[in-house]
Amino acid sequence: MVRLAENKHHSENRPTRRMPLPEKVYISLIQHLGKVCAPEVKVGDKVACGQKIASLPSGVYSPIHASIPGTVSAIQDCPHPVLGRAKAVVIQGDGGQDADFSRIIRPDTGSLTAQELRDIVLEAGIVGMGGASFPTHIKLNPPKPVHILIINGAECEPYLTADARLMVENSVQIAQGIALIARCLGITDVYIGIENNKPEAIEVFSGMPGIKVKVLPSDYPQGGEKQLIRNILGKELPRGKLPFDIGVLVQNVSTIFAIYEAVYKGKPLIERIVTVTGSCVKEPCNLLARVGTPIKDLIAFCGLNEEPAKIIMGGPMMGIAQYTDSVPLIKSSNGLLLMNKKEAASFEEDPCIRCAACVRGCPVGLMPCQINLASERSLWEMARDLGALDCIECGICNYVCPSHRRLLQTIKRAKLEVRK
Repeated sequence: MVRLAENKHHSENRPTRRMPLPEKVYISLIQHLGKVCAPEVKVGDKVACGQKIASLPSGVYSPIHASIPGTVSAIQDCPHPVLGRAKAVVIQGDGGQDADFSRIIRPDTGSLTAQELRDIVLEAGIVGMGGASFPTHIKLNPPKPVHILIINGAECEPYLTADARLMVENSVQIAQGIALIARCLGITDVYIGIENNKPEAIEVFSGMPGIKVKVLPSDYPQGGEKQLIRNILGKELPRGKLPFDIGVLVQNVSTIFAIYEAVYKGKPLIERIVTVTGSCVKEPCNLLARVGTPIKDLIAFCGLNEEPAKIIMGGPMMGIAQYTDSVPLIKSSNGLLLMNKKEAASFEEDPCIRCAACVRGCPVGLMPCQINLASERSLWEMARDLGALDCIECGICNYVCPSHRRLLQTIKRAKLEVRK
C-alpha cells in the first residue's frame, strides 16, 4: 500500500447538489458484471421515470430503468465509459412528471425475509457501486453462511468524495440499510471501515448501535476487499477465495444506501452521487445525477477554468480515460476527473531494471513485472499461473515503476486472454 496525494480538498466540504433533469439520456444495457440486458421497450414508446426498460429472464444480470420521463428515440450503439461502445436506450425527455420517491412506502421491514430482500434489490437494479458493479441480489445470496458484514466507506481514490458526502448527509438511512441486511442474513458483527481523512463521517457513525467503526489509515488501496478484511479483521483472504469463504460479506456504502431506498421507498437505481473535480473544473461538486446523463452536461453544470487534456471516469488510479464527452454515467460511475495538459503528460517506457518496486508495492502479493513479460509474449498460461486474475487493477505498479512501464495495461490484457 502507498500514501498518495489525496487532493480531496476541492470537493470534500461541498454538500451534494442535485443536477437538473437532462434533456436526453443514454441508458446502457450493460451496467453490471454479467450479461447484456434485452430491451423491453421500442422506439416511440413513452416511458415513466423509474420504469423498467431492459432485463433478462435469468443469469447474471441487473435490470435497467428509465432515469427520466420521456420517449424512446433510439436503441443503438452509444459511447460507454468502460467498454468503449455498447447498445443503449436513448430517451428524449418530454417535460413529463418526474417520479416522486420522497415518501416511505414500507415503514415496517421487520417481517421481510432474505429472499424478499433479494427480490426487491433485483427489481431495483442495484449493483456494486464502488466500481465492481456485480449484481447485488446475487451477492446477498452467498453460497456459504456469513456472520460478518463489512461496510466499505474508505473511498481511498484521490480526488473522490462522493461516498464521504453520502455518509455525512445520509448516515441514518445507511444505518437502516445496514440493519436490514444484517437481520435478513443473520449477521452478528457489523463493521464500517472509514479512512482517517474523513472525520465528519467517523463522527456520525461513532456510537451508532450495532456498528463498529474502524478508523483506517488513508493509504491506497485501503478500499479493496482483501485490504479491508485484513485491516479490520486481521485475516488474510487466500488467493482464489472470496470473502464468503471466510464468512464475510463486503458492501460499498453507496450500495447500502441504494438498498435502503429500494426497500423503504421503492426506488430503483436511477441516480447516484458523482464527484466532478480536477484543476480544469471551475466549481468542483458532488452531484446527484441521473444514470444516462452525458458527462458533458455535468461539465457544463460545474464550469471550466480551461479545456481539459484528459477526462477520466473515476479516480486517477483506477479510472478510465474517455475518448468523448458524450459518454453517459452508468450505475458504477463515482467520479469525473478533468486534468490539464501538464497533469495528463505521459512518459516513454524504458526497459525493466528488475528493481522489484512493483512487487513490493502490490497489495495482493503479485509480481507485476513478471506478468507484464508473460503478457508481452502472449504466454497466457504463464500469466494465469503468476496470478493475473488476482490483480485488483489498483495501478500501484504503474505508479511506483521508475521505468514508467505500462504494467497495469498488459496485466488487464492478460486477464482478458486468460478468461477467454
